[in-house]
Amino acid sequence: MITRRVQFEVMGRLVGPALMELDAYKTQRKRRKRTPKPGPFGPGLKSVDELKKIMTMIYLQGRYADGAVPVAWVTSGFPSEFLRMLGYYIIYPENHAALCGARHMTPKISEAAENQGYSMDLCSYARTDIGNVLKNNTPVGRLPKPDLIACCTNICQTVLYWYRALAAHLEVPLVLVDTPFMFGDNKEHHVQYVAEQLEECIATAEKVAGRKMDKSRMGHMMEMALQGSDLWGQCLEIARAKPSPWTGFDTFFHIAPIVSIRGTETCNRYYRGLKAELEQRVAQGVGGIKDERHRLLWDNLPIWFDIRNLATMFAERGFNFVCATYSNAWAEAGRLISPEDPILSAAKAYIYVYLNRDLNNRLRTMKELAGDYGVDGAVLHSDRSCKPYSVGQIDVKRRFAEDLGLKALVLEADHNDQRLYAREQAETRLHAFMESFGE
Repeated sequence: MITRRVQFEVMGRLVGPALMELDAYKTQRKRRKRTPKPGPFGPGLKSVDELKKIMTMIYLQGRYADGAVPVAWVTSGFPSEFLRMLGYYIIYPENHAALCGARHMTPKISEAAENQGYSMDLCSYARTDIGNVLKNNTPVGRLPKPDLIACCTNICQTVLYWYRALAAHLEVPLVLVDTPFMFGDNKEHHVQYVAEQLEECIATAEKVAGRKMDKSRMGHMMEMALQGSDLWGQCLEIARAKPSPWTGFDTFFHIAPIVSIRGTETCNRYYRGLKAELEQRVAQGVGGIKDERHRLLWDNLPIWFDIRNLATMFAERGFNFVCATYSNAWAEAGRLISPEDPILSAAKAYIYVYLNRDLNNRLRTMKELAGDYGVDGAVLHSDRSCKPYSVGQIDVKRRFAEDLGLKALVLEADHNDQRLYAREQAETRLHAFMESFGE
């Protein structure tokens, strides 16, 4: 235990940072030698380098976390701030699965799960993570074995069965926060129901970690989380400028800290730097793409394995995704957190998550985004293996046309598994959609 803790601390404080600096030095040298290729995008964001360091360090130090500190695997919609206060090292299986998808590893990894009877109709994130547990196939070397699995049903019901399967395979306890689906505004008894579950989850997490939470620090932790959510929201709002200094495809990657290390100074410092860089680009008239002629909204998860191709296809024709419901979700709910009442405000915030709201609520949010960001069209990603996010999109498309006069396309794909994506057919439809705007 002591040796493992020393390895963990040395990797986090000395070896890891040194490796990151060496990698940054090599990257800079390559950039100086490389002749920039002409393309449809504006200059790359410098903040990408810092983002790479942060996310690489999470997985690098994580290799040594189990046996050194308590480890939790957590759904993206779980109130991880409380686990962080107990010293848990937190891993997000969805983030890890997205990384696998972006590196085109999902089919091979998920086959291990499918061979054990898990259907291809299941969420491709779930199949990726279960497959990794079965075969230990990951692009990050290894993931630390968890002491606790933590799940919240505010993003979908699939996560309950997915995380139950992870807990069974890994033989570790599962804690669950069940959030009532929100039709209209949340009710007081709904909030109280979730708050009581949070108290129970904290008690279980304390037992597993072998330590008690210092509840006097709760307010500070929630203040940090609130600041991070607000900073992320401010970064997104800068895209209202014309031209937008970045793209919606950029936001899909820069969302990582608010998901993975919410409630930390590292997260907040990163977004302060990103915000300053975006503001500077606006002042200089620098756009995320070189020739922004049309502004679009993206609905649903990214198509991780084809994201570069899609970004280029749209940018070459002057289309920029300036807002996305997926990116916005991490700013919207987080702003409801209050340091004055950490438990109750967290219950309210985590009920309010975008996917835990009825279609009228979601349509209202999308209309507000369309107006605030000045979009003239939308692409609604009908995600084969994320059905809760995709339900109602035909109605949304119709309402966009009738209520806002905006063009919208329903694009059938999958967020992580390229076997479920007909690229040629999709590109034909996308080209036709862009041509419909005329010039």
